[in-house]
Amino acid sequence: MTFKLKFWGVRGSIACPSPNHIAFGGNTSCIEVACGGDRIILDAGTGIRNLGHWLLRKNVMHATILLSHTHWDHINGFPFFSPAFRPERSFHLMAGHLKGGQIKDVFAGQMNNPYFPVPLDAMKAKMTYADFDAGDTFHLGEGDAVKVRTCPLNHPDNATGYRIEYNGKSMCYITDTEHEVGRPNQHILALIEGADLVIYDSTYTDREFPMKIGWGHSTWEEGVRLCQAANAKSLAIFHHDPDHEDMFMEGLESRARAHWIGAFVAREHMRVNLS
Repeated sequence: MTFKLKFWGVRGSIACPSPNHIAFGGNTSCIEVACGGDRIILDAGTGIRNLGHWLLRKNVMHATILLSHTHWDHINGFPFFSPAFRPERSFHLMAGHLKGGQIKDVFAGQMNNPYFPVPLDAMKAKMTYADFDAGDTFHLGEGDAVKVRTCPLNHPDNATGYRIEYNGKSMCYITDTEHEVGRPNQHILALIEGADLVIYDSTYTDREFPMKIGWGHSTWEEGVRLCQAANAKSLAIFHHDPDHEDMFMEGLESRARAHWIGAFVAREHMRVNLS
């Protein structure tokens, strides 16, 4: 019963197609999760474009897309998601941050004139949409074998954290969120308790953080503190600042590994097997 994931986009804020963003990747947030034969996609940043080409080659017919929130860097790859233009495919999109809004309207809005030349209706796949409240728990997949727990995150316009449980293993996706110095987020601690893998918003370092308060992001050091407090097994440092080029990230990776052996830096195309 396979439980594995692949990082298709690990950046935050804006995609960085430059020679200084090769080793860690320049695409924005998108992660593919395989739970047995079921596919879950976390966020639809620019990384979802390459994922879409891969899903066509693998003949994947259906996936559920779980959105942390709908700021541009987490949705602006969706208009280039090629499987969504195929009528034989189907996708179920879910979001928990809109507080009574409708996720379909957000996706339609970014593809309306004058922002984009192709409307959402041009996507001929069967698309279904569901809004829920952050904090809800639900099941996905064949026989409801995948359990998904959620929690609210501290981010402008709101965001949702996810815990995916399958076949006795668990992974958490916690981005975008801002911490309060010296006050661990109790919602996050409860969600990541004992998790095998925590993917955490590590846009800044603790040294950079005071100048960025109010921007809605956190640090890799806070990720380590949360994981250690919650007895999580490993931390994927994620949502890299576009100004953190390869040389900076290599130094960050060395410091993080020396700080806690369970920490590693997420790289584009990196695979993790939780089975």
